[in-house]
Amino acid sequence: MAQITANGINIEVERFGPEDRETVLLIMGVGAQLTLWPVELCEELVKRGYHVVRFDNRDVGLSHKFDDLGVPDMGEIMTALMSGQQPKAPYTLEDMAADAVGVLDALGIEKAHIVGASMGGMIAQLVAALYPERTLSLTSIMSNTGNPELPQGNPEAMAALTAPAADPNDLEAVVARGMHTWKTIGSPGYPTPDDQLREWILRDFKRSFHPQGMLRQMAAIVSNGDRRVKLGNIKAPTVVLHGADDPLVPLAGGEDTAKSIKGAELIAVKGMGHDFPVALAGTFADAIEKAARRAGAAKAAE
Repeated sequence: MAQITANGINIEVERFGPEDRETVLLIMGVGAQLTLWPVELCEELVKRGYHVVRFDNRDVGLSHKFDDLGVPDMGEIMTALMSGQQPKAPYTLEDMAADAVGVLDALGIEKAHIVGASMGGMIAQLVAALYPERTLSLTSIMSNTGNPELPQGNPEAMAALTAPAADPNDLEAVVARGMHTWKTIGSPGYPTPDDQLREWILRDFKRSFHPQGMLRQMAAIVSNGDRRVKLGNIKAPTVVLHGADDPLVPLAGGEDTAKSIKGAELIAVKGMGHDFPVALAGTFADAIEKAARRAGAAKAAE
């Protein structure tokens, strides 16, 4: 792993595979560190001939923290939205998309296959829409369009994600909260064993524990609004991957994403929820490779 400067801030980056290959840029979701992208997925993509980059978004992991911007008032943000005003968030998803492009700049990478999950999918969509010259293909995973008419996640899943952070001095409380969250939003058809979940939770807690950053990221999501007009401008070959059993971001979000991007292909995976089971690493790789091959075919046709 290494620290780079991108978009004016420090960002933690990790690379896999030879650097002279086409790059797959992995963008993670709200409050999640780069470690949530399974190493097995990264290694599988390397086996398939790609160079892989994963990084910590701003305000999470080992990247720059924006504590000087304070904790956002979600009540004020929601009130502004309901009154038709533009909410004031500490930063925007567009800022985070600029971070992702800044990572490419810092690493000297002209273009990449852009891949994002959940909030990362929203950021990836914006990269493809706003920086088409940097985007070879787009893979949007377990995400949506910001369409206000889309169904919300089920109450249990929403409550698990937004529950107050555990006391960092109580390690068992940290583990218990993490276990509850992942079991609530995870894949019913591909459950991760408890010992593996515990290991991942402890790994990430020891690496970085910064719940305030997640609140600022959530403010960026809520204030971003409806992206469908922007998605209509995306030209990059696109694959939308979504769990048919996602309790946090229902499948309708993936369907709306695919509908909003010209030529996008939707892949719905039965038994998949809102997590990254190692058992599905090949499925994630297949979707990314499908988008990448479509980009290669389009380039050859030109």
